[in-house]
Amino acid sequence: MIDALTTYFAVSGMELFLLSSILVIGLYAAWNIGANDVANAMGTSVGSGALTMKQAVILAGIFEFLGAVIVGSSVSETVRKKMFDPAQLTVIYGDKAAYVLACGMIASLLAAGTWLLIATWKSWPVSTTHSIVGAVVGFGCVALGVELIEWSKVGLITAGWVMSPVISGAIAYAMFSLILKSIFFKRDPVRAATQLAPWLVFMVLIVLCGVTAYKGLAPMWSKYKIDPFEPKAVAMTITVALVIGVIGFFVAKILLRNYVVEKSSGVNPMLHADVARSLGKAMMHLKRVRANTDGNLNDESAKLLKQLEAMHTQAVDNTTFGTDSEELKRVEKIFVYLQILTACFVAFAHGANDVANAIGPMSAGWQAVRTGAVELKAPVPFWALALGGVGIIFGLATWGWRVIQTVGKRITELTPSRGFCAEFAAAVTILLASVLPFALPVSTTHTLVGAVLGVGAARGIGALNLRTMRDIFASWAITIPAGAMLSVVFFYLLKLIVFGNVDITVVETIIQ
Repeated sequence: MIDALTTYFAVSGMELFLLSSILVIGLYAAWNIGANDVANAMGTSVGSGALTMKQAVILAGIFEFLGAVIVGSSVSETVRKKMFDPAQLTVIYGDKAAYVLACGMIASLLAAGTWLLIATWKSWPVSTTHSIVGAVVGFGCVALGVELIEWSKVGLITAGWVMSPVISGAIAYAMFSLILKSIFFKRDPVRAATQLAPWLVFMVLIVLCGVTAYKGLAPMWSKYKIDPFEPKAVAMTITVALVIGVIGFFVAKILLRNYVVEKSSGVNPMLHADVARSLGKAMMHLKRVRANTDGNLNDESAKLLKQLEAMHTQAVDNTTFGTDSEELKRVEKIFVYLQILTACFVAFAHGANDVANAIGPMSAGWQAVRTGAVELKAPVPFWALALGGVGIIFGLATWGWRVIQTVGKRITELTPSRGFCAEFAAAVTILLASVLPFALPVSTTHTLVGAVLGVGAARGIGALNLRTMRDIFASWAITIPAGAMLSVVFFYLLKLIVFGNVDITVVETIIQ
């Protein structure tokens, strides 16, 4: 049978082995991307109860696949994020360079997929991009030498690792604080929500249009050689975003016009939080009065301060961020639709871009074996995009629940309003990273987890699971080194299989 296949595809037995390995390992990597990375897009929706696990898999599957197949890049970088110049392989290995590149891409995919598999097993949400970058860096170090790696780009990616969760966390904190003050701390929260919701829809649609244009459709801009930042393209994007935002505003206004409860109970348990805040401010001012006075005024302020402290303690004890009242449940129901909308857009943008983490190296290895040449860019056939999309969906459906549990339930308790704030903050951060002049590389995983932390922090440090945070941060810190070390091991094994006892003077030079 092997002879028949080699004859049919007009390749040698070793080339057939490499091509088969590229397909299998590429699908394996895509499966692990779906199990870990895609779960982030839907984790908050499932954790908040906005979607069931089955609904999340269906929606994520549809939008991830559409993003990957419709606007997924038809041309991919041979080396993800240009960590080194692949032309140097020809200088060192000559006519063996194509096989070396194929082995390196297989090793990188196998290393990234294996690390993602370990992380998913431990329920750690880690960055797929960082996993594949670490793996490619490991391959580059042993194949070319440490001095030929673009360490400045590795440093920039590391900066994105630090900055993206901080930025998204701050945005989520501010957004949730605004919603608390504008809706949940009002005596009639349902009426307040129906008044604010159309504006939220308007704002969300503009941001999501921006994310779709500058991240989701980035491969399409590149395909047709259009600069998305030229004045005409920017004007078109803004116009489309505004039109869609205005339409969404009026649609939301129409749908919510009869949503107000006819008669509010006037009992909003979250009002105690606002009361506690006001009493805290009063205590702060009274302490200042006491510190700057003496005599009778000092004594009277001390008595008042003691009473205020008792009242503050009682208000804090009565404060709840839950949704036990009928009014708060109706408010959360509005945010269910906003959260689902945001999650679908994020999934589409993720499928359009991050599928390249699997099919990019796969296409590069395939092209190298088929043509015998090492190129800076590798064409991505439609079947590769489809294969990556299918692998991602299958990974989410079979094992994605593990990371979904971490993002949605183990960091902090989520409701639809909190989940919406987290996903909206992640979308804003992704948009900022896509349009800012210095183009800070960010991870969808890091931005979303950072946003969830920001939402939790808005309710107090006690609302966060510090043990889970510790485990997540530790997994982020070791992702690039883990990918690199696994890639080195797999690359050596593949070199032994493909070349046998080959010259490894490059490695000996590095060691010396």
